Amino acid sequence: MLQTERLLIRPLSYRQLLLYVRPGPALEHDLGVKPHPRTLPDELREALEQVILPGVAQSGGHYLFSTLWTIIERTGHVMVGDLCFKGPPNEQGEIEVGYGTYPDFQNKGYMTEALGAVIQWAMHQPGVKAVLAETEKDNLPSHKTLLKNGFAAYQEVDQMIWWRLVKPLIA
Repeated sequence: MLQTERLLIRPLSYRQLLLYVRPGPALEHDLGVKPHPRTLPDELREALEQVILPGVAQSGGHYLFSTLWTIIERTGHVMVGDLCFKGPPNEQGEIEVGYGTYPDFQNKGYMTEALGAVIQWAMHQPGVKAVLAETEKDNLPSHKTLLKNGFAAYQEVDQMIWWRLVKPLIA
C-alpha cells in the first residue's frame, strides 16, 4: 500500500478484484471504506475480465504490475478512483499506466497525487526505465495530470496522444 498526504493507494488481490466487478458494495466493505456509487465502464470490465484477472492469477504472487490499484481518500474513507499498470516492464524497461477518477471526485487533484505516488514506487522497481500513458486528444484534464507528473507527449496517432516519463539517470 502507498500513502500520500490525502490518499491511500492499495493494490487489489485476486479475491478483491472479483469483489470489484460484482455489483454492490462488497469491495468497499472488504476494504473498510464507505460505500459510494460507482459504475464499471464497459472498457474497464473488459480489461478486468480479459487482462487484469488472468494476469493476477498467473503472476505467482508478483501481481503489482498486473492488478488494479484503488485510490482511497483518507479523511472521508471513500474510493475516489483506480489505476493500473498494464503488465511488467517490456524489453526496453517501459511500463504503461492507465487511470480513472470517479465522476464525483474529479478536478480535486486526487489522480495527480495518486499517479505521482505510484510512479515514484514504479521507478524504484527493478527493470523499470520509463512509464508510458495514452490519452485521447481532447482529454485535457488527463493531459494536465500527466504534465504535472513530468510526462512529455511523444507521439500522436489518430485521436490519441502517447506520453512518456523517463527514469532520471543518477550521476
